[in-house]
Amino acid sequence: MLNSSKNLLDDFKTYLDVERNFSEHTTRAYVSDLMSFLIWLDNIPPEKADFNKLREYIYFIQRFEYQKTTLARKIAALRTFYKYLYRERIVDTNPAISLNAPKRPKPLPKFLTTDEIENILNHVKIDTPAGFRNRVILELLWATGMRVSELSGLNFGDLNIENNEIKVMGKGAKERIVLISDRAKNYLIQYINTARNLIAPGYNVSNDEDSPLFINNTGYRLQNKSIRNAINETVKDLELQKKVTPHVFRHSFATRLIENGADLRVVQELLGHAGISNTQIYTHVSTKHLKDVYDKAHPHA
Repeated sequence: MLNSSKNLLDDFKTYLDVERNFSEHTTRAYVSDLMSFLIWLDNIPPEKADFNKLREYIYFIQRFEYQKTTLARKIAALRTFYKYLYRERIVDTNPAISLNAPKRPKPLPKFLTTDEIENILNHVKIDTPAGFRNRVILELLWATGMRVSELSGLNFGDLNIENNEIKVMGKGAKERIVLISDRAKNYLIQYINTARNLIAPGYNVSNDEDSPLFINNTGYRLQNKSIRNAINETVKDLELQKKVTPHVFRHSFATRLIENGADLRVVQELLGHAGISNTQIYTHVSTKHLKDVYDKAHPHA
């Protein structure tokens, strides 16, 4: 790979992190995809590659029989990269603008029932400050539908506890307001007043507006991986037939709102979806739920 190509990739990674506010997982995947592309280009600078060259690369990677979702992501990475190069005036035209990704299957999102959620919450071990923090985190995921990266990124200045509101920085650095239940609010207040100050003994833990709300045992911001680990630790003995992740909490939140009659536009706003099409998938989940209930309950079904 050319040194100039490596420098472009480093700048692009910064762009994804800072300006686009992509998740750590997505940024890592895009950078990996583009590194493979730049290595394939060998001594050709990416700004010299035209549409035919990009199409040649797509034909090349199709030999590896990637799943449609993986191939679509690799093409999305190329499109985003060249859109960035065009914006920065590194290329005069965008050769990736006409690249077509394969249609990705849209499986229905997996979600938990209310009973399953409550069972998980009640199995969080809250006999330690960190354990109580984890209970608060899961309560907030269930109450708000926040992404895990949004929750870990919360600062004290984002809280409006009196009005049951939290300001969230979503994808693309877009702010929105999410609402919290009274139960989640009470847990959050207890955490702030007691448990948080005990999580990192011996460290100077601040609670000014720019301080992270959720911290680890050294007083630094709790990371996404730690939240996932806390969930895995909680559910490992519950023998659930579903994989439980922070995003499953998000799906469960949205599904429950739709099933209880919430307006689709309201759910879109609470989830921070850019378009209504991303939210509409939950109507299919709800329809499936209705059919399942009908089949079980109706004598002639």
